[in-house]
Amino acid sequence: MAALCAGSRAAPALLTRLLDSPRVLFWVPTLIWASTWHVILYQLAETSPLVSVASRFLLAGVVLLGVAAARGQPWWLAPRWHGWLLATGVVQYSINYWAVYEAERHIPSGLVAVLFSLMVFGNALIGWRWFGQPVTRRFVVAAACGVLGVVLIFWPEVAAAGARPHAALGLGGGLLAVACACIGNAMTLGLTGRGLPLVPLLGWCMAYGALTLWGVAAWQGNTMALGHGVAWWLSLLYLTLFGSVIAFFVYFKFAQRVGPARAAMTGVMIPPIALALSAALEGWRPDALSGVGIVLCLGGVYVATRPSA
Repeated sequence: MAALCAGSRAAPALLTRLLDSPRVLFWVPTLIWASTWHVILYQLAETSPLVSVASRFLLAGVVLLGVAAARGQPWWLAPRWHGWLLATGVVQYSINYWAVYEAERHIPSGLVAVLFSLMVFGNALIGWRWFGQPVTRRFVVAAACGVLGVVLIFWPEVAAAGARPHAALGLGGGLLAVACACIGNAMTLGLTGRGLPLVPLLGWCMAYGALTLWGVAAWQGNTMALGHGVAWWLSLLYLTLFGSVIAFFVYFKFAQRVGPARAAMTGVMIPPIALALSAALEGWRPDALSGVGIVLCLGGVYVATRPSA
């Protein structure tokens, strides 16, 4: 019994130490979001993208609010904040994801990944302008190398994008998604900076975003039915608990600690890891160009995330 009590006391201390480590804060959301590229395929096999994402964020919002209540946090935030929470949820978890799926109807997913790697520059600008965080020349050069690496990894898809009839529309949707992600990051960090606890904040934002997506799905005439297979429900559970609850919580902890610019380097590292999983699970084979791209991504992330960058 004494050993059990000691273990229960040690677990929170270990978690606190882990959340104090910038490496842990960087790699946890990076690895999780890299894996979701494959896991989401099990969702899309049975339901529309919007219904899948709405289900994921609605469940994640409920879980986060439940965790806040269990921890004794003020989960029922004051009414004056709910306009901001709604706006943040719509920007971060509705328009962002909706624009991504609309973009991928017209341009390759690889080009969307390239666009999202540009978040690092949007977040750097926001961090400098809104939060007074300096951006060094070394960071900009390292981030640019990382983005170039993502471009090289997906170069065949990027080069072929112009041949698609509505490529400009897809490019606009992708850029809109990136802008929403950057603004949503800033809004979340701004709200935490004004004293709102992160866990219930994320819970309300995800719930509002999910309800908005449900409305969009209904407006588009999508079937609202959920999946039936075991793979669909297991993937939903993974995307909810890991891809949403844990990943976003740890990501914003990281952004609070190092600033939104360095946190956005996760978007540079995710594509090569996702493709490594694709090579193992889906048969993707890298070529020399993608190999160079992976090296540039690794080098750019290493330099950009060093404390003195």
